[in-house]
Amino acid sequence: MLTHHDVTIRVRYAETDQMGVVYHSNYLIWFEVGRVELMRALGFDYKLMEIEDDTFIVVADVHCRYHHPARYDELLTVRTSILEAKNRTLKFAYELLRQSDNKLLATGHTIHVACNRAGHVKHFPDKYKQAFLKLVVPHASRSHA
Repeated sequence: MLTHHDVTIRVRYAETDQMGVVYHSNYLIWFEVGRVELMRALGFDYKLMEIEDDTFIVVADVHCRYHHPARYDELLTVRTSILEAKNRTLKFAYELLRQSDNKLLATGHTIHVACNRAGHVKHFPDKYKQAFLKLVVPHASRSHA
């Protein structure tokens, strides 16, 4: 049974500052990559969710805790899991690990609200909600999100 999804990221030069350390906002982009790939692993195409089901997953809250820096050209794993799945909200947890030594570089979470194209809050269609509920991990491995 799927409890999380891992995706590999290679740090690009453009994502670093003059000291070769990843600029902080890039972690949020990587969280999004993890989230989208988790959805894909569940068999959902986020673009089709928007088009066919008029369901958008809007970010309502973001938290990121930086433990150690990521640097240019490192291979990283973005581990994504679902902490909560409710009628209208989802809470994802993230761990960012350096692949060479499995060092935990960052942890975080995002909270999302289901909305329609007009921006009005709505319930997740049942097919999504049921899949999300099957994946809920009450206490993600290392994240204290």
